[in-house]
Amino acid sequence: MIKQNTIEQIMATVKVEEVIEDFVSLKRRGVNMIGNCPFHDEKTPSFTVSPAKNIYKCFGCGKAGDSVRFMMDHDAMSYPESLRYLANKYNIEIEETVNTAEELAVKEVTTSYYIINEFAQSYFNNSLFNTNEGKSVGLSYFKDRGYNESIIKKFGLGFTTSDKNDFTKTAISKQYNIEFLKKLGLTSQYDNDFFRSRVMFTIHNLSGKVIAFAGRTLSQDKKTPKYINSPETDIYNKRKVLYGLYFAKQSIRKEDECIMVEGYTDVITLHQYGVDNAVASSGTSLTVEQINLVKRYTPNIKIIYDGDAAGVKAALRGLDLVLEQDMNVRLVMLPDGEDPDSYLKKVGIEEFRKYLKEKEQDFLFFKTNLLLAEAGDDPIRKSKVLKDIVQSIAKIPDNIKKQLYIQKCSTMMGISEEILIGETNKVIKANQKQQHFRNKRDQPNHVDDSTFLNQKTQPYGTQIGPAKQVVTGDDYQEKDVLRILISHGNLPLKDDSEMLVCAFIIDSVKDEIQHFDNELVKTMFTMAIEQFNANGKIDINAFTSSNDEQVRLLAIDFLADPYIYASWEEKGLQFQTQKDPENNQEKDAIQSIKRFLFRKQGKRIDQLEIKIKELSVTPGSELDLIRYIKAYRIVQTQRTKMAEELGSVFLK
Repeated sequence: MIKQNTIEQIMATVKVEEVIEDFVSLKRRGVNMIGNCPFHDEKTPSFTVSPAKNIYKCFGCGKAGDSVRFMMDHDAMSYPESLRYLANKYNIEIEETVNTAEELAVKEVTTSYYIINEFAQSYFNNSLFNTNEGKSVGLSYFKDRGYNESIIKKFGLGFTTSDKNDFTKTAISKQYNIEFLKKLGLTSQYDNDFFRSRVMFTIHNLSGKVIAFAGRTLSQDKKTPKYINSPETDIYNKRKVLYGLYFAKQSIRKEDECIMVEGYTDVITLHQYGVDNAVASSGTSLTVEQINLVKRYTPNIKIIYDGDAAGVKAALRGLDLVLEQDMNVRLVMLPDGEDPDSYLKKVGIEEFRKYLKEKEQDFLFFKTNLLLAEAGDDPIRKSKVLKDIVQSIAKIPDNIKKQLYIQKCSTMMGISEEILIGETNKVIKANQKQQHFRNKRDQPNHVDDSTFLNQKTQPYGTQIGPAKQVVTGDDYQEKDVLRILISHGNLPLKDDSEMLVCAFIIDSVKDEIQHFDNELVKTMFTMAIEQFNANGKIDINAFTSSNDEQVRLLAIDFLADPYIYASWEEKGLQFQTQKDPENNQEKDAIQSIKRFLFRKQGKRIDQLEIKIKELSVTPGSELDLIRYIKAYRIVQTQRTKMAEELGSVFLK
């Protein structure tokens, strides 16, 4: 178990924006930073990072937290795994207590998967460099491809010998679970090694953890599959992985472009020659998940195809997905018989870069030219080309971009813009209609009205945010007081005062906590009081890092703001009658407390009226009746005075 002082050091050191920028491209917007959310598909950025508050929040899907929570959600890490990742990133030495037998027993399966894969990668690498078969076969293959030792180790390349179960026996001797070995595809159902006599390519996730392997045979036997891959597991889904992205993500952001190739060896060769923004889809058609991985770092993709027109034409069918995600796609076709690996080695890096620059074409224009060339003067075939291109244009979400493509394609195809616009609109309407029926089909037969009313919806019922909770009682007033406590609690109430906002608020409402309507707010106020009594202030991290998701999300809701205040002071202007909103804690706290107490006094008056009515018809209760009437008048007088201060009017 990681010691508390280490956790505190990690939390004090990490910067949320630095952690998140390893996975998401962020742009500065005022005091905050913004980017596309990594947790859901979105075209307009709503993922906001606050460096000052060390938190993030997506105003689209509601995901929120601190650096630790980000790694937990993004890479499916446990809390300790996330802390270790951050400690390693910031070179913080971890102090741990000895795990108990119970803690070891409940260690997550995914942790075991990562550990076993790390062992396997080390084993394969050792086989490559330190066995006779590995050196003579595997290492020779990689060196023949021009790979140096540095790039081999960087990408975790390896080799598996022809021995049928040496890996499995070694793993078992080190007490690795045989069932886990089988689930990871490292051991067959017959307890033999799954990968044998193959050079090995290691597949990493975005954090650099080993999640899977691909093995390439060097045999000339056509019956032997060229590549075999790890099966999908809890830590590996091939639709959500791009080979080399872990090594390429920083360069992709820097270059503002992702170069997409087909194979593992293409990626490795490009990286060895300094083209560090290259990744591969590993022979599969691009998926929405893979496209969105790239979109975190750049909207620009350049896809390099081998010089095979038939293969390129087949690949083009899947690229409408990229347009649909509002990405900018450019294609480069290499000369006949060449792939990125062979052509780069043939012409050298400078000529290769020059070729990419000169030969790149916009995807839609490339597709239009290719299909028109095939259609020739045949009007029927040309009409099919028109329909194909219109289908692609209709996928583009940006209306300005869509119009520009229509203008260019109308010239290329010799078709008037009006016809293209009309045909495009037909496709868009048809797509919308299909989506409407799909959404309707997927809805349950009976929908609760309150659930429907509490959802923010787009056309055709696509939910874009979490359902709002129904507000009852004094919910607004209670939450507003808690908001001030969380967002300004440790600031001085006044510039010339030593009293903190949290002390003022807690002292003002502590007698009312038992009467709170909102149980979550009551829980969080109780936490704050315990913190204040122990330390004289409140611990914001305890709320934003809480394992209780409701506590964490509500705290971050109070701290995160989708709006940006103008930086008037930077422009030589200042507020004349009040402080800026971020530093107006005194007025906020006092006004919030008054509204809160005003509301609670109203409820107390209602309760006193009920009691007075009961006592007025109860024989022998005259003294109690007088006492309650006095209390009623005192509370009513207090409320009248508070109403005057608030500028409110009430009818009692």
